[in-house]
Amino acid sequence: MSDNFILEKLEGVRLRFEEVGQMLTDPEVISDMKRFVKLNKEYRELQPLIDAYKEYKSVLAGIESAKEMLEKESDEELREMAREELNNLTAKTGPLEDKIRLLLLPTDPEDSKNAILEIRAGTGGDEASLFAGDLFRMYAKFIEKKGWKLEVTSFSEGTVGGYKEIVAKVSGDGVYGILKYESGVHRVQRVPQTETQGRIHTSAATVAVLPEAEEFDVVVKPEEIRKDTYCSSGPGGQSVNTTYSAVRLTHLPTGIVVTCQDEKSQIKNYEKALNELRTRLYNLEYQKRMDEIASRRRTMVSTGDRSAKIRTYNYPQGRVTDHRINFTLYNLQAVLNGDLDEIIAQLQMAENSERLKMASV
Repeated sequence: MSDNFILEKLEGVRLRFEEVGQMLTDPEVISDMKRFVKLNKEYRELQPLIDAYKEYKSVLAGIESAKEMLEKESDEELREMAREELNNLTAKTGPLEDKIRLLLLPTDPEDSKNAILEIRAGTGGDEASLFAGDLFRMYAKFIEKKGWKLEVTSFSEGTVGGYKEIVAKVSGDGVYGILKYESGVHRVQRVPQTETQGRIHTSAATVAVLPEAEEFDVVVKPEEIRKDTYCSSGPGGQSVNTTYSAVRLTHLPTGIVVTCQDEKSQIKNYEKALNELRTRLYNLEYQKRMDEIASRRRTMVSTGDRSAKIRTYNYPQGRVTDHRINFTLYNLQAVLNGDLDEIIAQLQMAENSERLKMASV
């Protein structure tokens, strides 16, 4: 990709950035909340490209200045300084151009959204429920380190601990774009607490990460929803367990059912359940689009088949292996304590490399 082509593309981005900035100050746009939110999101997404544009122009200007000095300057000491500056700046252009190429690729508009995290025990009975609990604690610690917010909306506990299933909302900056790599089947190999002969068992849990639908994404008609209320179960105090605060919503056209019982207020539970229902309906269409994209690509590390085994946690060897990119770490305990950054970074690198390869075809 030539300098001129990159600068031409970035100049177009700069013009759009300034145009969007002007529109965001227009009273007519400000009064239209849906349009304002959309433009504000676009403005934030263009900012990294504008920063790269400024840096790239600065590097190119520095290269021209150093070349000019080498041509006109007779002082050897100054010429040496110019040569060193030219070498340093030239070395920066390659990585910077790669970064710009990646930024210029179309991004998934869902990446900036909040996410709904679902963990369900799979094969393995009680041990699978315990593993689902371990996965939830792992994500809770990762989310805490990221400074995000975690809200559990519904759960069903296992008979000996852990969870048969647990659903939570994760809020923060770019949540879905990071957590989406966790969707799939997670497998654990260890000696269960109930095992008396020390044999290693294999159990599994399924993780699904959905982009949260915003209010403007999906319109849910009241007449298409059946609302049921019931007494909450589990911990929470007398008022939670004796009042009809829990809410179950059934979307009649699709049969989708969501529940929420973690708030004492029926109104708050209804709002959370409605938000989750909106997300599930949105995800039906979103998944269709992702399936179409995946069918045209050799690999899809972030949105592959949710029934596919993506990662194994091997306790005897202290090993974690991500099967999508054949990446192994021998720091199981750190990973279970929420240290997922290295694994996710490797997955992002693999997908970015693939996206650049596909763009160059």
